[in-house]
Amino acid sequence: MQTNQSFRLFIAEKPSLARAIADVLPKPHQKGNGFIRANNGDVVSWCIGHLLEQAPPEVYDERFKKWSLNDLPIVPEKWILIPKGSTEKQFNILVDLIKSADQIVHAGDPDREGQLLVDEVLNYCQLAPEKRKNIQRCLISDLNASAVEKSLEQLRSNQDYVPLSTSALARARADWLYGMNMSRVCTLVGQKNGYRGVLSIGRVQTPILGLVVRRDLEIAQFVPKPFYEVFAILQTKNNETFKAKWQPSEACEPYQDEEGRVLVKALAENVCQRIKDKPGIIDKVSNKKKELAPPMPFNLSSLQIEMAKKNGLSAQEVLDICQSLYEKHKLITYPRSDCRFLPEEHLKQINGIKSAIENNCPALQTAIDNADFSLRSKAWNDKKVEAHHAIIPTLRKAKMDNLSNNEQAVYQVVATQYLAQFYPAYKYSELQIDVEIQGGKFISKTNQMLDEGWKILFRNKNIQIDSDADDNNNGLLTKLIKKGECVQCIDTELLSKETQPPRPFTDATLLAALTGIARFVKDPEIKKILRETDGLGTEATRAGIIELLFKRQFLIRQGKSIRSTQIGKDLILSLPDIMSMPDMTAHWELQLDEISKKSFSYQQFMYQLNSSLSNLINQMKNARLNIRS
Repeated sequence: MQTNQSFRLFIAEKPSLARAIADVLPKPHQKGNGFIRANNGDVVSWCIGHLLEQAPPEVYDERFKKWSLNDLPIVPEKWILIPKGSTEKQFNILVDLIKSADQIVHAGDPDREGQLLVDEVLNYCQLAPEKRKNIQRCLISDLNASAVEKSLEQLRSNQDYVPLSTSALARARADWLYGMNMSRVCTLVGQKNGYRGVLSIGRVQTPILGLVVRRDLEIAQFVPKPFYEVFAILQTKNNETFKAKWQPSEACEPYQDEEGRVLVKALAENVCQRIKDKPGIIDKVSNKKKELAPPMPFNLSSLQIEMAKKNGLSAQEVLDICQSLYEKHKLITYPRSDCRFLPEEHLKQINGIKSAIENNCPALQTAIDNADFSLRSKAWNDKKVEAHHAIIPTLRKAKMDNLSNNEQAVYQVVATQYLAQFYPAYKYSELQIDVEIQGGKFISKTNQMLDEGWKILFRNKNIQIDSDADDNNNGLLTKLIKKGECVQCIDTELLSKETQPPRPFTDATLLAALTGIARFVKDPEIKKILRETDGLGTEATRAGIIELLFKRQFLIRQGKSIRSTQIGKDLILSLPDIMSMPDMTAHWELQLDEISKKSFSYQQFMYQLNSSLSNLINQMKNARLNIRS
């Protein structure tokens, strides 16, 4: 753009965000080649995702074009970014604008990746220190005009987000170093052993594949075992009957599995014989009133899990639908969020969002009518909101006929979860009676609903309270029974069951595994830490990585199940555990999060990464990869 005027430049992550910013700037607008100029002189331009990419190894040295074990590991001394060929024209336009602008506003998406992809273009331009210092940051999570205007009024210094950008940079370089080096060494070693394809390895993708392969192997190798449960049928002095389940004592441990199930039928039969027609004593009676708060608004992973369960949608399908609802229809807030909390500022928008839901989703009218909009759930908490907040409906009213069936379904689920914040807690009694019969302990449990609360919104979902309750007991346990009373065991029930193999992963359960990765981590120290900061990969990348494993023919779908292929199994079984287990990568994710919070340094991260990379490459050079094509 040729101009002698001073101007302020907004740099958006993508054209849709640029248009949303331009829409709130003074009109008329002048549309240029790769930019929009407002009447006040402000200019809005955009990236198209990452305009720059890591240079391939041969840019650092021509000899790296040929793959050789002797050259590994390849670790750049000075990192090089190059413009992507497909978007080079827009890149050059943006660079000229950056150099000409007097003031720059970074308006990338409000996450780690959005911060980096604009910062890397700014860094490429080598701006003067004063100009760089004055760059401002605009965080936009809702593309509707009123929300964008508010964001433009709340600009911050871009320097506040240097740690976030550094974290994203460390992640990008770690992915390049690990993926490129390990893919080369595994492919070359595989070729030595007769495999003719490329073996793609990734910092996150290989542990994800490892989760699926290990689950498939558990299923294939599973041998069912019979186990037994004993119930006493008890009668009170008022001739009321109820069932209580036997709780094996420590003396029974040799006859139990690691989950406490009794494996010896003779033991269970002996218990039945000992207690039948014998008296028992009520040892304990408890009736605890409990509450269950409404489910929190969605982040991306929880929404993907919900839609996989409810509508059978893949993680990538849900992400694509959400992007459309956000960018095209402007009906939900920023979708690539890992947060389930809302800023208190959003309390001012309750009536507006309620009105939008009434217009957009008539099916929720009863839910709106029964809501109490004076209630405040724990979702509103400024301390829990960082770059972005939970996914909720916007103030926008639209014709839902313009949406696909799946877009309507996702919108309704997001809106319902939002409305749940204005419903009271689900209240119930947790009832338990402990009975002693012939020295043995028997327990009867049930839950009794006191107030349906928010659960009225989800009646069709069959939501259950986690409990060992036996629903047959509801009648009795609401009546008065006291400690010390006598009961009579009038009969027994011996149930014979079989242990079941683990179920294959589905989209929902695989995503749940990735967001709760501590369950699959072996190292007890890392497991302990990860319970607080859990997750393998990020909200924005998980769906794409899972899809990549399908494209590379490491995974296949069988109905709703996700299964590993023979190539996927052979690869994981040929690799050292450290490469296919989530421990190392989960630990890296933790460190990347710490870099963004300034509690860990980029230098420390890269030093540890390069050290472990060298050790792995040396280990793999002498490995034997038996991959069947």
